[in-house]
Amino acid sequence: MLIRVEIPIDAPGIDALLRRSFNGNGEADLVKDLREDGLLTLGVVATDDEGQVVGYAAFSPVAVEGEELQWVGLAPLAVDEAYRGQGLAKQLVYEGLDSLNEFGYAAVVTLGEPALYGRFGFVPAAQFDLRCAWPETEAYFLIHPLADDALNGVSGLVEYHEHFNREF
Repeated sequence: MLIRVEIPIDAPGIDALLRRSFNGNGEADLVKDLREDGLLTLGVVATDDEGQVVGYAAFSPVAVEGEELQWVGLAPLAVDEAYRGQGLAKQLVYEGLDSLNEFGYAAVVTLGEPALYGRFGFVPAAQFDLRCAWPETEAYFLIHPLADDALNGVSGLVEYHEHFNREF
């Protein structure tokens, strides 16, 4: 198993993984559109011994109350069904967090299962008076500060790119 930053040749494998993992086209189309528009801050892939993509984590820019603060959103995160339960999601997320930290990013937000993302160091964003645009998601909207001062004086609406507003 190899965990690394995605390269252009990975795109078809990422697309296929996302279509399998999410039983539809929404996440695959989202990543394709983000990539085409230059809005993928970071993509991390896991490949098996044959070089096939079996895991993926995408990170793209978010703003807080319209202000760019070097924050990104983690979405989507996918692991091929045959590789689940082996800690691969954790490895993908940690590789992404480490890389983003090295590049000077301040925080990562995600919308996901608190029990899963809590194991990766994410905490409820609401405790910092942060929210996302989608109703009834407060318990699932999470943050992982990378910089010590990432949350100083920051509160309000965390805004994802408009590509995230389409129906999945």
